[in-house]
Amino acid sequence: MTVTALRNLHVPIPDHIHSRLKQHSKSIGLPATALVREAIERWLDERDRQQLDDAIAAYAMQTAGSQDDLDPVVEEAGLEALAALDEERS
Repeated sequence: MTVTALRNLHVPIPDHIHSRLKQHSKSIGLPATALVREAIERWLDERDRQQLDDAIAAYAMQTAGSQDDLDPVVEEAGLEALAALDEERS
């Protein structure tokens, strides 16, 4: 079993947020720290996904129409697949 080192982070929050957090914590029976930890992890995961999406989009924009974008083998396979679909529909 791997033991993960834990670090403390002091995050001042307004009373109304603290009250809501405590209310939700009590209603689902989990410590507030567990809820906050999960929320932070979800936010970080979403940021990582967004950064990857942004990098892919930037690469696509940069290479659009270039030799990196237009693979002749893939293009030919796509045209053949479309032709086959046209024949099936006829």
